[in-house]
Amino acid sequence: MTTSIHKGVTGRSIAEMYKLAAEQYGDLPAFATRIKSGVFQPMSYRDLYDYGVFLGTALIELGVNARDHVALLSDNRVEWNIADYGILLTGAADVPRGTDITNQEIEYIIDHSDSEIVFVENKRLLDRVITLMPKMDKVRQLVLMDSKVQAPEGVLAMSKLVERGRELREQGNCQIEERIEAIEPEDLFTLIYTSGTTGTPKGVMLTHANMVSQVENLPFPLEPNDRLLSILPVWHSYERIFQMIAISNGCCTYFTSLRSLADDLKTVKPTMMASAPRLWENLYTRILKNVRESHWIRRSLFHAAYFCSRMVKGSVFFLQGKKVDLDGRNIAQSIGLGFFHALRAIVFFPPYVALNAVVLEKLRQIVGGSFKGTVSGGGALQPHVDEFFNYIGIPVQEGYGLTETAPVIAVRTTPKLVIGTVGPLYRYTEIRILDLNTGEVLYPNPAHRKEGRGLKGEIHVKGPQVMKGYYKNREASDKVLKDGWFNTGDIGIFTHNDCLKIVGRSKDTIVLLNGENIEPIPIEAKICESPLVDQCMVVGQDQKQLGALVVPSLEGFQANGSKAEIVSELADQEGVRDQIIMEIKRLISKENGFKAFEHIHEIGILPKSFEVGKELTNTFKIKRHVVDERYAELISSLFH
Repeated sequence: MTTSIHKGVTGRSIAEMYKLAAEQYGDLPAFATRIKSGVFQPMSYRDLYDYGVFLGTALIELGVNARDHVALLSDNRVEWNIADYGILLTGAADVPRGTDITNQEIEYIIDHSDSEIVFVENKRLLDRVITLMPKMDKVRQLVLMDSKVQAPEGVLAMSKLVERGRELREQGNCQIEERIEAIEPEDLFTLIYTSGTTGTPKGVMLTHANMVSQVENLPFPLEPNDRLLSILPVWHSYERIFQMIAISNGCCTYFTSLRSLADDLKTVKPTMMASAPRLWENLYTRILKNVRESHWIRRSLFHAAYFCSRMVKGSVFFLQGKKVDLDGRNIAQSIGLGFFHALRAIVFFPPYVALNAVVLEKLRQIVGGSFKGTVSGGGALQPHVDEFFNYIGIPVQEGYGLTETAPVIAVRTTPKLVIGTVGPLYRYTEIRILDLNTGEVLYPNPAHRKEGRGLKGEIHVKGPQVMKGYYKNREASDKVLKDGWFNTGDIGIFTHNDCLKIVGRSKDTIVLLNGENIEPIPIEAKICESPLVDQCMVVGQDQKQLGALVVPSLEGFQANGSKAEIVSELADQEGVRDQIIMEIKRLISKENGFKAFEHIHEIGILPKSFEVGKELTNTFKIKRHVVDERYAELISSLFH
């Protein structure tokens, strides 16, 4: 269990934390907006809070009551944070979602959440919302956030609301202070509708106490001079808690995008950022592509540098207790392995030092040169990508959690950077691992060796971050919440070095006709190690054997001489399927630790990549039910 070293400001509620942060950090920059390449416009903590107070005051005049719900449809921008401040300071809860929201989701979420006021980021989204207004009879006011666009009749401009609030404050209106004081820790902070991989979105009720616990128990230090890049959707609980942690500690968060990320990394030189696995997978692919296309001397130097780094870092990690231990090594084994790793580190240390300075230091400059680390979340980081960045000296710390747990359950830290795990549990968090078939508690259980460490089962969690429940959905709440324990639906192992390892998802488990239960995610991760594969999904529910849907990698095949310019051209080319089958047989083999029933027997080549909003969630998780429906005929053909 980690020890909290948090030193930032907190409070009974997030609204109180916002107030204290403005008092503590004053003129320090809180958020910075990209104006053009190399230029960011900052907003101070004091100004951000003042704008929030003005907006909140105007919202109270508009009839927003404490514990109301206010919808907030916008992507990352400083106006999002002003709106967030304004809504929360009134004692209301926001209902956030990004601009990629579908019309069906707009209708459902706004109606189901009982939102009467809706903030809309831009004119394009506003036009869509206006067309849906006849179906949303609870909505009484729309607010346009973009100050560069003239708000149409009947729609309020957020900038005008801020000015109105300023006038009211100058007249002596102090209702905001009364509202902040009245907020209770168990009051609703936000209502986040899960994008989910299955079915209708559910409204996750997170309280101020949930979020405050995440901020207070931060297991790594942040300082006011730290710089954070914001790239994940702010409506998602993971990016949002990262921004609140930054506010608590007086850091500046810079808004970036995938398009400008490479440029902004050089400009901002971030020290920390929240990230998703896909970002690191793309960067890994780009680095290897550049290596393959470089002169043979540079290529040789890179491979030598990485090999030496793996030898030294791998051994150092073992000696520091940072190698995943699923079996519980005895003292004799530990001494023997310790001697081997000490010797290996000594042998490879001299060439590592030389090659590190010449080769690896240049790679570390890709992320700006000041990087303390990133916490990757929202999905599993592929093992080879995880190892690569940590071995070359870019600390990628993986976290684990769900929207329902506000979101962090466990996170790797520098002292516990155990590759292949999501690290130790967050402070005050308990887990238990249950047998999927019998319901027996495997961990912690004194009847098992070392209390059940190393045993695989379903993860249940209890702690201050666990949600209140699903809004207006008692049945769904009761299904996952029992006696304070939340059923994550994920399958994991608590290791012998006290870290949590995620191995799959119970809902994703594929059951073959012979009764074998198979977790597809490790198989998919291994297949995606191939430079010829961009994405894949393992299939085979109720079949005799497994198959896979594969999106071929355009870059991988182009490097092999293919003239294809788009993925659909690859799907039509002869030989592509055979090459991928050979790759999969090489990777998913007995030599790589896969059992015979885990081998892939048939594949289907897809003509286009999985896309966010279609086959992928906003955090790049596969919506398996969507893929199953969309490619039902192809999947069926694999087994007949």
